[in-house]
Amino acid sequence: MKQWIIDETQQNERIDKVIVSLHGDTSRTHVQKWIQDGHVKVNNQLVKANYKVQEEDTIALEEPEVQSTEIKAENIPLDVVYEDQDVIVVNKPRGMVVHPAPGHYTGTLVHALLYHCNDLSGINGEARPGIVHRIDKDTSGLIVAAKNDHAHEHLSQQLMNKTTIRHYKAIVHGVLSHKKGTIDAPIGRDQKDRQKMAVTDKNSKPAVTHFTLEETFQAYSYVTCELETGRTHQIRVHFHYIEHPLAGDPKYGYKKTLPIEGQALHAETLGFVHPRTGENCLFSAPLPADMVGLLEDLRKQD
Repeated sequence: MKQWIIDETQQNERIDKVIVSLHGDTSRTHVQKWIQDGHVKVNNQLVKANYKVQEEDTIALEEPEVQSTEIKAENIPLDVVYEDQDVIVVNKPRGMVVHPAPGHYTGTLVHALLYHCNDLSGINGEARPGIVHRIDKDTSGLIVAAKNDHAHEHLSQQLMNKTTIRHYKAIVHGVLSHKKGTIDAPIGRDQKDRQKMAVTDKNSKPAVTHFTLEETFQAYSYVTCELETGRTHQIRVHFHYIEHPLAGDPKYGYKKTLPIEGQALHAETLGFVHPRTGENCLFSAPLPADMVGLLEDLRKQD
């Protein structure tokens, strides 16, 4: 169950609209269906979708489970970088959602993995089998999934212990003034827009991103980012925070930007200790064609 307490900034808003902003991963139509089906209560009472919330109201959402009948294997091509009996490493294309969620019940990485693999770890339930970590829909690059519970637990522990290697390539607005740097700023839900994350000291968690400047252009920089932590939208939020948002980022970036569908961000390198053999595994995925094209165009302009 998810619960939220309404503050003064949300007072007198329709409850369906408020839940969309608080939940951050669903549509208004879907929320209205939840309300109609009795999955939402305010102060322990059922309400209608047009209910206007008041300060101090407590909203409780008993989100219905995604049924297994909705998670059917789909014959979607996968760029498999590595696979064995325990793990599968995939180079995810930009535009593919990792797991089923409201508004994305088909065409996800999970649907493709279910078709490709005989089995996946069941730790994350029916909607997220095998999924150990996520990358955003419009971020391309490497992601590892677990084929059994032992592998899942082992990989999850490595993520918690910050021993995995995760390097990203990004094109950001502006010319960075330092060759190397670290952005150490806690990330939590944006208090003004609940669909976004933000650097904040309220209900936040530590977040650390290291970066290296690879190349500069007239109005953009090409950087390598290394994640020390893995917060939601971390690289996107951190570069927005230092006023160098990612090119093409529809949520944290500028309207006038480079011609790319979604943020110019690619998970290039992924490293971890193999859960069965104990060997150090390191994988890389080449920059996708859209980002290669952007860099070529920027170099020509210079």
